[in-house]
Amino acid sequence: MVATKNMPDVSESPLLASGLDPCAKLSIHVDCRSEEDKFKWLESEKVGYDLGESAIRNWVRDHWSGYLRAKWLEHLQGKCFWTELDRGDFGLLQHQFQDQRDLLEPIVDKLKCGYENLTVIAWAKSHRVPIDAVLQILEALDINSRRMVHRFDTR
Repeated sequence: MVATKNMPDVSESPLLASGLDPCAKLSIHVDCRSEEDKFKWLESEKVGYDLGESAIRNWVRDHWSGYLRAKWLEHLQGKCFWTELDRGDFGLLQHQFQDQRDLLEPIVDKLKCGYENLTVIAWAKSHRVPIDAVLQILEALDINSRRMVHRFDTR
């Protein structure tokens, strides 16, 4: 069994330490490494030996996209400032589209669930939602230009 002394100290996580303080400037790369270390430790514990880099590659394959999407949405909502993301996007959802909250909220919920632009557009069409308003929101959020490649991402 892997010794428990190797388990990452979750109290050192910048995200937990910040309590999602919007004034704090945090790094996705630093926080991501903490998540990778926790995942590697847990997966290594399951098999009884250190899985090393292969566990991190598995985390990237299974979790990187969702992790990055969550950080991007925290940034847009003004919950946490992530230094690798566009400064002008911070808190965007707090001041734009306030007159369209009934439309913005389901779009953001769908993005949180991993939907892409095309899936959101298909949802809007099937629910007879005004497509021009949906496109305006999607263009402002510009999810496709906000993607980041992880150092171990093989896609």
